[in-house]
Amino acid sequence: MLNILAIGRDMAILQVVERLINGHEGWKATIVSTEEEAVAAFGEAKFSIVFVCAGISMDEEEGIRRRLQQLDSEVVVTRHFGGGSGLLENEILSILNSKL
Repeated sequence: MLNILAIGRDMAILQVVERLINGHEGWKATIVSTEEEAVAAFGEAKFSIVFVCAGISMDEEEGIRRRLQQLDSEVVVTRHFGGGSGLLENEILSILNSKL
């Protein structure tokens, strides 16, 4: 199972991201809206990818990246700008291919 965490402030966007990720067999999304929730989620599951979504500033993103990579140095933390299911799928596949 590929666990993917998405963090953002816009719950409607997060729910779409969750639905698109969960639509792929073997992929599971967890969505959160705060850094504290993200850290708590890391205590419950191992995530390969963290998408930083709408509403998170660049400064917040950098803090989230540092904190989560201290918990798991292998996790990929990247910004997701939206753009539909094809773009999200390609982002995930690109990350997976680069880790091989």
